[in-house]
Amino acid sequence: MLRFPSTLSQMEKPIVSCSNIFTYSHSPPKLPLSSYIDINNPFHCLESCQSPRELKQLHALTLKTRPLQTQLISSKILSFLIPFSSPESVTYARELVNHLKPPYLQLHFYNSLIQALTNSSQAIALYGEMITKCIYPDTYTIPYVLKSCAQSHALEEGQQIHAHSIKFGLSSNVYVLNTLMRLYAVCGFTHSVKKLFDGSPERDLVSWTTLIQAFVKMGFAKEAIQAYFDMCRANLRPDKRTLVVILSACSRLGDLSLGTRIHENICDIHDIYSDVFVGNALVDMYMKCGDADSARKLFDKMPVKNVVSWNSMISGLVQQGQFKEALHVFHDMQRIGLRPDSVTLVAVLNACSNLGKLELGKWVHAYIDKNQIKADGFVGNALVDMYAKCGSAEQAFGVFQGMECKDVFSYTAMIVGFAMNGEAERALDIFAEMPMVGTKPDEVTFVGVLSACSHAGMVEEGWKHFEDMSRVYNLEPQTEHYGCMVDLLGRAGLISEAEVFIANMPIEPDAFVWGALLGACSIHGKVELGEAIMKKLVAIEPVRDGAYILMSNIYSSANRWKDALKLRKAMKERKMKKTPGCSLIEINGVVHEFRKGDKSHPRNEELRKVLGEMAIHLQNHGQFPTSNFIT
Repeated sequence: MLRFPSTLSQMEKPIVSCSNIFTYSHSPPKLPLSSYIDINNPFHCLESCQSPRELKQLHALTLKTRPLQTQLISSKILSFLIPFSSPESVTYARELVNHLKPPYLQLHFYNSLIQALTNSSQAIALYGEMITKCIYPDTYTIPYVLKSCAQSHALEEGQQIHAHSIKFGLSSNVYVLNTLMRLYAVCGFTHSVKKLFDGSPERDLVSWTTLIQAFVKMGFAKEAIQAYFDMCRANLRPDKRTLVVILSACSRLGDLSLGTRIHENICDIHDIYSDVFVGNALVDMYMKCGDADSARKLFDKMPVKNVVSWNSMISGLVQQGQFKEALHVFHDMQRIGLRPDSVTLVAVLNACSNLGKLELGKWVHAYIDKNQIKADGFVGNALVDMYAKCGSAEQAFGVFQGMECKDVFSYTAMIVGFAMNGEAERALDIFAEMPMVGTKPDEVTFVGVLSACSHAGMVEEGWKHFEDMSRVYNLEPQTEHYGCMVDLLGRAGLISEAEVFIANMPIEPDAFVWGALLGACSIHGKVELGEAIMKKLVAIEPVRDGAYILMSNIYSSANRWKDALKLRKAMKERKMKKTPGCSLIEINGVVHEFRKGDKSHPRNEELRKVLGEMAIHLQNHGQFPTSNFIT
């Protein structure tokens, strides 16, 4: 509780004059303090006060002067103090309110204080104190308290205030209804938002936007779109916030035709290129709907771009698999001198992972260290993934060890990284650490674990982890896990066991599962079984060439050349084109790409000569290439 000063020595020493009463020097005045205030008209000093400190000094002087110790003067001081709205002033004003009594304790004091305290839970407590003093809210009080409830996710208190708004006849006010809708939207009660909206006698743009935002937040994108068009039919013009929200709904749906329709509708209402937020939302929408060309055209037309604009382009291109184009945009961003943020760096690292651009990935890592960006969370996980996919498992492990906060994605990235680099035992060691640190694996983690076991031929270990998924971790195996188990059994030569495993699967085997078994047939030369599996695969995926390629290899390895040629002829008749094999290598920051049959590399003849020398060297050591497989 605030303790008011009872002696001059306890008061703050005046440093700024407030009218003529504070014009004395550092030495205390010899005359009584009351002589410096006009008792008949003490309020003229208030208008001259320029800071909360001066008001507190004046308050102290009134407390020392008995004729001035009135509720009226205190209420006037409070009126002048509240507008300063600094934390200290608000705290002081709140204590001063506690000393006031009606008729000087008025609602507008509480309204001002609650407004100043909106960003904290104190507003709710102050509202409770106000009610206990029989001071009842108006249409200004309720919205501010509800805003505080929404920020604190205080649903129970918000519901009580909702009841108060009905009791005091305020529930039909549009501002009260809008803040009630926002509270329920923040707390995830979309049905309550819709009920309030439907029962509202008056709806403004905020009402519609709040409803649309509630739908989008809870994943009801179609309902949000419908509400948007209903709003337009009600002759309400959406503002920028509404447009950003509705475009995010289009992004979630991934419906390009609907997104284009919304875009055309927006063009009739706004100059979309003048607002960076609407422009960013449109770029993001087109990217998530798979139309990179339209996104790029919009992006190029935007007169103002921020880091979010560039991130939308780079991340969108990465998500569509256009990794080279994403890096081109990133280099453009660098050329204009715009600093990337963590979202940019994660997208760039993802592109590096898929292109094998280790040098650029190392540059991003150096940038992270130089700018003291924490290599935790998304950034740390992206670094681990990049190094692992670029073949630098040790550097990936170094980043992993240096992460202060590791989550399930961090562990999964490291497990998958070790597995793909042939470090199965290290992958399982990392997996064994997870329960020790309290991190529960997810379905993707087990794909990495089972893949590690498969490539290392660890059948018993693989069985144990597969059974632990449901028995220990309560995770239901998905088709990817069954495919990994088939691959594990098939690689180990346990073809019959793999067949039995598939027959007992609780879910229908898909192309991934049958493809794993066909791959095992290719390794172990099981021609008849391969033929039966191929028929199943062709029925599931008639336009994919994978089954034809694998079966051709099986025929070739069994010297059944006519059957192999017959399959190749069938591929041509069905106009199937095999994706040519591709190898990537990065030298001095430049990625060299080699495809089967491609002779476009400027040093092609030199490369072929080196390959010939390598083949001779291998033959001299008893190693001979095989020509039994289609490549």
